[in-house]
Amino acid sequence: MHPHESGPVDPAPVLNWQDGSTLRWIDRPEEVDAAFSRGEPLVGVAVIALALNHADADAILPRVGKALEAENPEVRRQGVIALAHVARLHRTVDRRSLDLLRGCPRGNEADDDLWSFVAHRRLPWWLRRHHFTERLAWLFRDRWRD
Repeated sequence: MHPHESGPVDPAPVLNWQDGSTLRWIDRPEEVDAAFSRGEPLVGVAVIALALNHADADAILPRVGKALEAENPEVRRQGVIALAHVARLHRTVDRRSLDLLRGCPRGNEADDDLWSFVAHRRLPWWLRRHHFTERLAWLFRDRWRD
């Protein structure tokens, strides 16, 4: 090879699962699946990165669902954040994620982004009720301040 020529370059960094410093680059669902299989403590961070970096919501949402049903509360919280990103970036959600989200405390990031970015007709009654109640409280608060 001539000194001025360069060979193929692999732009993907080596993933560092110890401190998570390179996990933000994850864009392959199979990397997240492998992390779940190995029981990586930072798998939730990988799910968030996948939500931000992958173009196909249908490939992201099954991994979000795995995070939402994880035993580790931090991974579940990160699953909620990943679902919020999917709603915002892809304007969609699947039934499984909604079913799992229902067991989470209301007022989280996913509740708000689902309400803001996904067609309301696709959202379940419990999420509609939450936002309707929240909106009424806001209206009454403003009315009594004047």
